[in-house]
Amino acid sequence: MGRDCLLCRSAMVYKLAFPASAGQGNCLMRRDLDHLPANKQRELERVVQLIFEEFEDVTACATAGRKKAGRVLKVILYGSYARGGWIDEPHTAKGYKSDFDLLIIVNHKDLTDRIKYWSRLDERLMREYGITGTLKTPVNFIVHTLGEVNDGLAHGRYFFMDVAQDGIALYEADDTELHTPKPKTAEQALAMAREYFQEWFPAANKRFNGAKFHLTEGNLKDAAFDLHQTVERLYNCVLLVATFYTPHVHNLGFLRTQAERIDRRLTHVWPHDNRRQRAMFEKLKDAYVKARYSKHYSVTTEELDWLSQKIEDLGCVVQAVCAERIVALEDQLETRAARSTGQ
Repeated sequence: MGRDCLLCRSAMVYKLAFPASAGQGNCLMRRDLDHLPANKQRELERVVQLIFEEFEDVTACATAGRKKAGRVLKVILYGSYARGGWIDEPHTAKGYKSDFDLLIIVNHKDLTDRIKYWSRLDERLMREYGITGTLKTPVNFIVHTLGEVNDGLAHGRYFFMDVAQDGIALYEADDTELHTPKPKTAEQALAMAREYFQEWFPAANKRFNGAKFHLTEGNLKDAAFDLHQTVERLYNCVLLVATFYTPHVHNLGFLRTQAERIDRRLTHVWPHDNRRQRAMFEKLKDAYVKARYSKHYSVTTEELDWLSQKIEDLGCVVQAVCAERIVALEDQLETRAARSTGQ
């Protein structure tokens, strides 16, 4: 191609911290961003700059040799901005805006610890999007080792297969390629989807019942925590059934954006017509830590009742999406069986 890949230009700034990735680097994955408007390309360049700045600062203080030698191997754009078809309509009635979805691949398992190594990046991205306005597009990112990604491809996990197929490399440290995906058989896919649904949907229902019990007993913080756990399990359920993958995080905002990429019906569960409604979801998101450990966390019975209704709505949508996915897998299996017997 006639131009550098996005990060190959930015990576020049970090050649002292990452000597193995200095220079142009070989972008073996898809790398063309011409389908994106110029302003989105500039935003992505800024995001990648922030990734390296924060990663460099965090690892510079590390004492263990393998951490000091920590490297970002790849930064991959996936999702709607990679495939096309993103939505950027903040001023419409729905107010929906697609996120930049990024997969950051690192060279050691320790470096995937989101709290130790990536919380500062989380904060900086939120600040530049929500406060300073430097970024006009929200950013979500996940972090895995190359081994984890290749293992996901080897086991036919749809999420990693989609990344390998549609993802765009914003940065690659070397010419290490992702492994060739090995899709599951129709039988394996159906069995796994059923297993995930049978595990995670009842688990969500169990925590929802716990929340209702605590609410009747007046244990409002316990009820809030159980409602958080209900939603976390519901999002894990739909992600696992649909993609065979879910990120290991407790951040409901992050899980929500990942799930809403699967089916637009999920985007309509949480109303955001006014600040109070948006604040209610934030209160639920905060419950994972604050409802257990902060004396300043407060929630009312009325707020919990409102959240409970929305979570029931979420459960109905998740159940429908998962049921449709399982039926589709059953149909695929029957179609293949019929073809194999010549019917």
